[in-house]
Amino acid sequence: MSKQGFILAFVGIALGLLILGASPFYIVDVTQNAIVVQLGKPVRNVTEGGLYLKMPFIEEVTYFDKRLLDYDSNAQDVITQDKKTLLLDNFAKWRITDPLKVYQAFQSQRGALQRLHDIIYSELRVELGRHDLAEIVSSARAQLMAVVTQRANEKASAYGIEIQDVRIKRADLPEQNEKAVFSRMQAERERQAKQYRAEGAEEAQKIKSEAEKDREIILAEAYRESEELRGGGDAKAFRIYADAYRQDPHFFEFTRTMEAYRKTLKDKTTILVSPESEFFRYLKQR
Repeated sequence: MSKQGFILAFVGIALGLLILGASPFYIVDVTQNAIVVQLGKPVRNVTEGGLYLKMPFIEEVTYFDKRLLDYDSNAQDVITQDKKTLLLDNFAKWRITDPLKVYQAFQSQRGALQRLHDIIYSELRVELGRHDLAEIVSSARAQLMAVVTQRANEKASAYGIEIQDVRIKRADLPEQNEKAVFSRMQAERERQAKQYRAEGAEEAQKIKSEAEKDREIILAEAYRESEELRGGGDAKAFRIYADAYRQDPHFFEFTRTMEAYRKTLKDKTTILVSPESEFFRYLKQR
């Protein structure tokens, strides 16, 4: 075969391979690692980006991302130490540190992600099951996540995976428990409202009783003072009358009788008494 014929044959074979999808070239991106597999057995681990050759039909290439990746799970149920069911939505930051281990264990990055999910969820269930609901949603969340991250990373490192951080994105009660919780909260608020109203009514009654007591004391003091003043006035009047009577008994008697006439004999007054009555003695005198 001539040199020209050999070149034509080579070009024809290459074109045929390209048409069949069996290119001898493959490209590794700078964000990727590649595992070259020959007949099911890993033969090369490519960590640098670039254009590489492989044997068509014999060698295959599996790619793994070398960047820091996000893992975001669907919400799942977790039971706390105080037997509360919590609907937990968590996420994590992770990366593939040893593509060869990942390939040997899972054959693909998708398989590694499923194993990652199992590890993280298992550690969350174990750790959160040791704490009450109040601790998980408030005071101890950061410490719990640090423990979960450490233990999950220890297990994942055996598969060439590094877990840098695990966090709780959202923690809710299951929908079937929300109504019961809200009902308990409403009942508790109503109980507190009734207690406050009862305490307010009791305090109002105390204030009213104190006011009534003060009122009675003030009225009694005023009555006592008025009676003392009245008694003092009457006594003074009696002394004045007595002194006047002692000075001129006849004039005093006449004055008092005239005052009695003035008060008794008003307009259109009818009195039925004997003409000989002592009451009219000054009217008979001329």
